[in-house]
Amino acid sequence: VPAFNLDNEQPDYDMDSEDETLLNRLNRKMEIKPLQFEIMVDRLEKASSSQLVTLQEAKLLLNEDDYLIKAVYDYWVRKRKNCRGPSLIPQIKQEKRDGSTNNDPYVAFRRRTEKMQTRKNRKNDEASYEKMLKLRREFSRAITILEMIKRREKTKRELLHLTLEVVEKR
Repeated sequence: VPAFNLDNEQPDYDMDSEDETLLNRLNRKMEIKPLQFEIMVDRLEKASSSQLVTLQEAKLLLNEDDYLIKAVYDYWVRKRKNCRGPSLIPQIKQEKRDGSTNNDPYVAFRRRTEKMQTRKNRKNDEASYEKMLKLRREFSRAITILEMIKRREKTKRELLHLTLEVVEKR
């Protein structure tokens, strides 16, 4: 099992049929592997965001033979100018962080506009809440009535005891 090494990371650029024809032409004069070519184009792409890298910068960036660098650089510049997008490496369009609601259909991984429900929203939730409040009110009334009955019965008993005392003392 090969050790995990960041230097052996695969480039983001993938060769196409045009690149293969150039590679076949270059392989007549010197040997260049497809992975080596992809790494060179990948480095050129990543080094130039809005402006193209100059040939001098490319020589510093790529540690290869001058003839190979010039050939790949010229090909890359031509291909980059003919390319419709800003880069030869396809990128996933993501939502801007400024919070603006962009309805671009090509944007991947949008944030949700409404919060996802974790359980079924029952239509009778409000009605059952109202019923529970009504039951609570009725039970508190029942408790109050029972307490009043208890007080009345105690008072009746006291009255009965007092009446008995009065009768006995006569």
